[in-house]
Amino acid sequence: MPEQLWLPKLETRSPPTDGLFFAVYPDANTAAGIAKLAQQLCVEAQARSRVRGKPLAVDRLHVTLRHLGNFAGGLPADVVEAAKRAAALVSMAPFTVEFDAVASFAKRPRPGPVVLVGEHSVRGLHALHDALEAGLEAGGIEPDARFTPHLTLAYGLPWIGRRPAEPVCWNVREFALMHSLLGQSRHIVLARWPLVGQR
Repeated sequence: MPEQLWLPKLETRSPPTDGLFFAVYPDANTAAGIAKLAQQLCVEAQARSRVRGKPLAVDRLHVTLRHLGNFAGGLPADVVEAAKRAAALVSMAPFTVEFDAVASFAKRPRPGPVVLVGEHSVRGLHALHDALEAGLEAGGIEPDARFTPHLTLAYGLPWIGRRPAEPVCWNVREFALMHSLLGQSRHIVLARWPLVGQR
């Protein structure tokens, strides 16, 4: 009988179940207007190319300031605590954000997310991201300078070039630490911090 080959057992990683990120959310009236725009883009895409996109639910419309990772089997308490400590160090006044264009976040010609973007009127988001980044780095979390302020409107839409849109703006008065239940389309607020100005 031939000798059976022995192979080392391959490690199997559990799929991620939980995500952690900082975000800002539009107020309810602004979010309702953004949801209408998302629905309109999906209807246009279906009429143009018979692709049925999936608009985000109104309560999930947000701008991600900093993604802190996806994890299997729950959120690591040390990362959550480090994130909360970093957030507590932020001292900024409220600011206005404005998005005035839509664009694809997919490589042409593949379908993918369509998002709201802006230029000069998203500087406050850059400043808030940088303040969080400084606190996170001081707390031992790996730095990540990549940040393109955007708000996802819908997934699975055909590629489109950047084009102007009716400006969407709101006053950012707080930011939040969010727990995402991956695959369930659910976000849970872990903590919120108001923007109250420089100390």
